[in-house]
Amino acid sequence: QLQLVESGGALVQPGGSLRLSCAASGFTTDYYVIAWFRQAPGRSREGVASISSTTHGQINYSDSVKGRFTISRDTAKNSVYLEMNNLKLEDTAVYYCAASLGVSTWYWPEEYRNWGQGTQVTVSS
Repeated sequence: QLQLVESGGALVQPGGSLRLSCAASGFTTDYYVIAWFRQAPGRSREGVASISSTTHGQINYSDSVKGRFTISRDTAKNSVYLEMNNLKLEDTAVYYCAASLGVSTWYWPEEYRNWGQGTQVTVSS
């Protein structure tokens, strides 16, 4: 059974950093596109970053996080991470990781069949 479990969410001050983890089981992330999405109250789910299979090695970021967030993969741990720096108030949201064997548009939630339960990130002073 394919499963994704996020962790690492927390309350952090503006300008701070967090590292989110997405641990996969039941499949090998090397062959999948893994993406991070976020959803703030009252807003639609937003694509934050994605990393394609190790064969293609493509990484994408939304404009809102480019230069501040870094997505990476640890093959040995079958996990994907989201390093978040210089956090802003508007980064507050529930963050989800999602997996798909292939996508046409990485930031469309409809492209992903498998989702984790989410982890809360709150940026507040």
